[in-house]
Amino acid sequence: MSADEARERAYDDGLDLVEVSATAKPPVCRIMNYDKYRYEQKKKLQEAKKKQTTIETKEVKFRPKTEEHDLNFKIKHIRKFLGQKNKVKITMRFRGREIVYSQTIGLEAMNRIAETLEEDATILQPPTMEGRQMVMFVGPKIQKQ
Repeated sequence: MSADEARERAYDDGLDLVEVSATAKPPVCRIMNYDKYRYEQKKKLQEAKKKQTTIETKEVKFRPKTEEHDLNFKIKHIRKFLGQKNKVKITMRFRGREIVYSQTIGLEAMNRIAETLEEDATILQPPTMEGRQMVMFVGPKIQKQ
């Protein structure tokens, strides 16, 4: 039908004439309540946001001379973060002359942490040196269903 006829019909019904596809030949229009349509789209978007999960990256810092009890305590925190479906950045900072031990003591400590977390986490990035600190990323283990 012609554009004038469509506008007339929409006006008589108290609705809006909405252009659906402008690129089509001839252009496609629809008679509908546009405010109601926008309201429904907004509700769908809110519902999608509600179901969406955000993954944060938490950071846990160590030193090469961290004692066993403190190490276990921090590992417990890492497990808690992984249980909340967050990624964890494990950082070991070397101060002063400790940097000499980065490839021995530091790497051993990071590997020990990785072994301890093996059943709870997957290693996303193995230990690497970034300046004066060694960094490793772990993420939650994905459950197969």
